Amino acid sequence: MSCSMALQRSADSKRDKPSDQRYGHSARLQPEQMVPLASLLCREVKCTKIEKPVIRCGLAAQPKKGEDFAFIKADCQRIPGDVSSSFCVFAVFDGHNGASAAVYSRDHLLNDVLSAIPAGLKREDWLTALPRALVAGFVKTDKEFQEREQTSGTTVTFVVVDGWTVTAASVGDSRCILDSQGGVISLLTADHRLEVNVEERDRITASGGEVGRLSTVGGAEIGPLRCWPGGLCLSRSIGDMDVGEFIVPIPFVKQIKLSSAGGRLIIASDGVWDALSSDKAANSCRGLPAELAAKQIVKVKL
Repeated sequence: MSCSMALQRSADSKRDKPSDQRYGHSARLQPEQMVPLASLLCREVKCTKIEKPVIRCGLAAQPKKGEDFAFIKADCQRIPGDVSSSFCVFAVFDGHNGASAAVYSRDHLLNDVLSAIPAGLKREDWLTALPRALVAGFVKTDKEFQEREQTSGTTVTFVVVDGWTVTAASVGDSRCILDSQGGVISLLTADHRLEVNVEERDRITASGGEVGRLSTVGGAEIGPLRCWPGGLCLSRSIGDMDVGEFIVPIPFVKQIKLSSAGGRLIIASDGVWDALSSDKAANSCRGLPAELAAKQIVKVKL
């Protein structure tokens, strides 16, 4: 499953400006109309701060077990009824051992995150509170799902876009990358597969758990590294109540501020990343509209 988003400046702000319009003025100033440079720069900074990106999104999937789900909500509001407080949420849920954990997380995680943010905060304070609220929301969703006593589990990659600020939270082995203008690729999530994450292996063993591979009758070890008891090859997820205390729902969280040049976010489950590197996924769709980019990534990984 792949979700592609392009963030770019609005059409008006991308137009080339004549030299006498650098600060948003439509006519050349006469001497008696001159404005101090500091005032002009202040106006430019204010315009930069309030300008929001144009966000375009595409989604493509090739489900095999019916356990993968995407969540896209482009009309969220920090202040109900105030369109200037809008933000977007994009998420991928890759379930295992059934779809129930992925479906429950898709339906409840956003509300659990927002309920952890105090009401009435200004935008900058809201963004500052968001990473901690994401952790609290993941933990709450996991706790309430486990109370249902279902053994399903899910990975989660959950991305909040508010203006030029992107905040990503993840558990499991799905991934979100940012392809910035200029071809610079940044990883916004952590891979919680025990096979590749030494820190997670150390955390589990230090807490009393065991990490190892499946053993055959003859004693040979096969397959990826797993956490025992339970045998899950991930160290973090939502759900998975049957695999013990060492699998935790606490997400890796990263918050970045984009430049006004924008960029592309690619969110996908491990089916994509097992076949494509971050560089190859980004290169395969660079320059395409978001709607086509997601389809291209899924096509290339085949």
